[in-house]
Amino acid sequence: MGEIPERIDCDVLVVGGGINGAGIARDAAGRGLRVLLCEKDDLAAHTSSASSKLIHGGLRYLEHREFGLVRKALIEREVLLRSAPHIMRPLRFVMPHDAGQRPAWLIRTGLFLYDRLARREFLPGSAGVDLRRHPAGAALQAEFTRGFEYSDGWVDDARLVVLAALDARERGALVLTRTTCGGVQRHPLHWSATLTGAAGETRRVSARCLVNATGPWAATFLQGALGTQPQPQLRLVKGSHIVVPRLFEHDFAYIFQHPDGRIVFAMPYERDFTLIGTTDADFRGNLDAVAIDDAETAYLCELANRYFRQPIGPADVVWSYAGVRPLVDDDGASAQAASRDFRLAHDTDGAPLLTVLGGKITTFRKLAEEAVDWIGPQLGNRHRGWTAQACLPGGDLFGAHPSNRSVLEFDQWAAAMQQRYRWLSPALVRRYARAYGARITVLLEGCRTLSDLGPEIVPGLYPAEADYLITHEWARSAADILWRRSKLGLHLPAGSAAKIDAWIAARGARVSAAAPRSGSAAPSYPSPSSRPPAPTSA
Repeated sequence: MGEIPERIDCDVLVVGGGINGAGIARDAAGRGLRVLLCEKDDLAAHTSSASSKLIHGGLRYLEHREFGLVRKALIEREVLLRSAPHIMRPLRFVMPHDAGQRPAWLIRTGLFLYDRLARREFLPGSAGVDLRRHPAGAALQAEFTRGFEYSDGWVDDARLVVLAALDARERGALVLTRTTCGGVQRHPLHWSATLTGAAGETRRVSARCLVNATGPWAATFLQGALGTQPQPQLRLVKGSHIVVPRLFEHDFAYIFQHPDGRIVFAMPYERDFTLIGTTDADFRGNLDAVAIDDAETAYLCELANRYFRQPIGPADVVWSYAGVRPLVDDDGASAQAASRDFRLAHDTDGAPLLTVLGGKITTFRKLAEEAVDWIGPQLGNRHRGWTAQACLPGGDLFGAHPSNRSVLEFDQWAAAMQQRYRWLSPALVRRYARAYGARITVLLEGCRTLSDLGPEIVPGLYPAEADYLITHEWARSAADILWRRSKLGLHLPAGSAAKIDAWIAARGARVSAAAPRSGSAAPSYPSPSSRPPAPTSA
């Protein structure tokens, strides 16, 4: 593809490369709209890669009577699991119980409702368990003898964002990372803006509709664009997580009830670790420098020690992360009780403006669908939603359409990939299968032996994969590769990031030297007939 032109005309300018912005860009491009998505940093660089990594209905939201949100999320849970079975998987949760917590009958009632608020096709229902005999009981303090288990799902959150953006691009969208949007001006029929890239290059954009999907920055962006605040207003809540060496050997996750009423998860993570979180604290500070603090770390360790036999402390933390959730302000509820539902603020006082407020990863597809259901008619586009019946890139393990089989038979599919690529180690094939799904064939195209991947850059990372991530998935730095496109950073020795950055710089120099010096054609949006067709809604 040639150079991007200095002036770009599009139907929809989406500002913000988190899960909601990428989801909206994907849906809109699939309906034939000309879409431009810009993100000031890397895709999923902030809130969308700092979640609890769950596709879930939100059992605890039942306590706050958010039945509509829970039902919506439960419906989406299986839709999403089918759409990307490589980066998502069912996960069984165990909730230990003791006399000092919510009464057992209340928990049973909540789980009964959780099982029945939405149809389940393949996830098993809840059940009471005897922790003296259950595999999850061995890691717990002896006082916990009974509990409950139920189903939800796991997701690689950062890869979900990348795959949504990749699908958007393959349906005609233009995706620009490390590109800030400024100089926004509203006109009766269009918006104008200036995009500035990492090297200082600028482009002028004219868009018929503007989408503010900047997450925690939504109010700041709106203030800059229109001099107004979103209605309703946002409440910024920080959630932090810690990662420690593995505290148990089984594949169950735990949901713990703290005496202060908060809920914390402890989950198997990256084979060798346990992920514990999250906290909920109102946030006022620099959104570009969000980090866990000592009090949060101590709180999570204290809660884990209340349940697990093996004690942990701050010195055991091998990695931590924090993100700021932009929640709809509901006047005084505690941070943990504030609603996670989304709202879409519509503004037609001139060219259309849509501002995304709140939301959670589980409902991103539904949020995007509702957003484009509004945007489309504003621009004369009447195409129906299509994403409920579409796979994300790599999710088409057994055909183009989502299926329960892809979820239930993922291990068999991965075993078939091991037979196909017998020259790779089982651990590497498993990681590739989980990260890239059916697109493992694109990653390994032309490779017949391990040497075809190139000499290792760092343990487990070969040039073939790094090239794929740079070419197809917008990776530009070691941090992009080690912490968002993968979690290899947890497994590698000190100094690995510097080696990757040096390799990327050398690669860039080679590519620049080989690039043609003139005659590059500027890219244009594909005509609707040349885009991949969106599946027809059922």
